[in-house]
Amino acid sequence: MASQPSYHSEVVAPSMNDLPPLPSLSVDEVGLTARAAELGRRSIKKATKLEGIRRALSMVDLTTLEGADTPDRVRRLCRRALQPAADEAGLPPVAAVCIYPRLVPVAYKELLGSPVQVCAVASGFPAGQVPLSVKIEDTRAAVENGADEVDIVVARGSLLSGDWQRVFDEIAALKEHCGRAHLKVILETGELGTFDKVAHAAWVACSAGADFIKTSTGKVAVNSTPPTALCMLNVARDYERERGRRIGVKIAGGIRTSKEALHYLVLVNETLGPRSLTNKWFRIGASSLVNDLVRQYKKAMHGTYQCADDVVTD
Repeated sequence: MASQPSYHSEVVAPSMNDLPPLPSLSVDEVGLTARAAELGRRSIKKATKLEGIRRALSMVDLTTLEGADTPDRVRRLCRRALQPAADEAGLPPVAAVCIYPRLVPVAYKELLGSPVQVCAVASGFPAGQVPLSVKIEDTRAAVENGADEVDIVVARGSLLSGDWQRVFDEIAALKEHCGRAHLKVILETGELGTFDKVAHAAWVACSAGADFIKTSTGKVAVNSTPPTALCMLNVARDYERERGRRIGVKIAGGIRTSKEALHYLVLVNETLGPRSLTNKWFRIGASSLVNDLVRQYKKAMHGTYQCADDVVTD
């Protein structure tokens, strides 16, 4: 486990079968989409852009989730996480390294004593179509092997059919077996069809004990989008107002450029305020985003672009 202090208050998993009544959640799709687009057109001055790049970099969950992942690949990823650019001392480490559970011990050893967290995907990632008992064992093993955070996949059939009680029970059970680790619940929002359903899924996840609600696995056709992220940020804001507990938000899938990352940071700032512009409350799951953040930072600092090969490292 990395030496970063816990950033959420302890949450006791709710008992099963006690899903609180859902509030009336009706999302204005047109207004939400227009608001997300308007915030994406905000101009950013150079000094603000530099700070935004640093913040975005510090929020990245640097990810490798391929069948060909090896211990050596994870070690290289950990070194990149700790030092995104060897020749730029002003850049922070990323928030976490996100990997499959069997490689957690490798990352744990590499990152021990650092601020970079070890995050494991579990519970039958990416489809989540395994029995709950398997999901529990997968989650427990990841934590026992050193994971600080666990990204879990809820049974997508339950989400798609609106079986909120089953979704709640599954998340609550996995939260109970997370121990000290923080639980991020993947909603696979691109498959849910409406923002109303996204909002309901996010609210249920929060009620069941999630520390973060996460958009996507990154393994489907539609992953994170600004309107979806805005919808989830609104839920996190409203949940805190009503229930008194802060929830983090993680976006993932297809986020590759600094411009996109800065757009999301504007959404966070305008919805939750500057207090949430920290990796304690916002994360970006990505594999290649770090490359462009480093390139754009160097361009802003030194006035010239680096070749992609100069900054991309495995």
